[in-house]
Amino acid sequence: MKAWVSSFAIAIATVVTPLSSTAQEVISVVYHIDDADVQGLKGLRNIRNHLDVAPQTKIRVVTHANGVDILMEGKRDKSGKTEYGPLVSALASRGVVFEVCEITLKNRDLKRDQFVLEANFTPSGVARVAELQAKQKFAYIKP
Repeated sequence: MKAWVSSFAIAIATVVTPLSSTAQEVISVVYHIDDADVQGLKGLRNIRNHLDVAPQTKIRVVTHANGVDILMEGKRDKSGKTEYGPLVSALASRGVVFEVCEITLKNRDLKRDQFVLEANFTPSGVARVAELQAKQKFAYIKP
């Protein structure tokens, strides 16, 4: 019986050790938002919940097309009840990086000064998502 208990303890230690070392590994995630009406609030809430259970996660939000609206000064969700800016600011204070596609700026005749201070700019939102996935090994989430 003692031999069985000892073997069982060694087996458990072998299984638990790899899990605890990966639990400390930082995971990088890119959230891809291209439609503020459909993904805006849902995406920002997903990110908040994500950080609540995994605060060490490195998160980038890449926006393009109508998704950039979540980063525009004073913009609200489609119901008009919730302003995106305070939600973005709260997430940025937790380390989330927000990026706006410059192709979208050109196509929609938008200016950088129309965006919240937390907005960063990238030449192409789609190319940025691909780069983060392929070169930097970010997991991909589209809310």
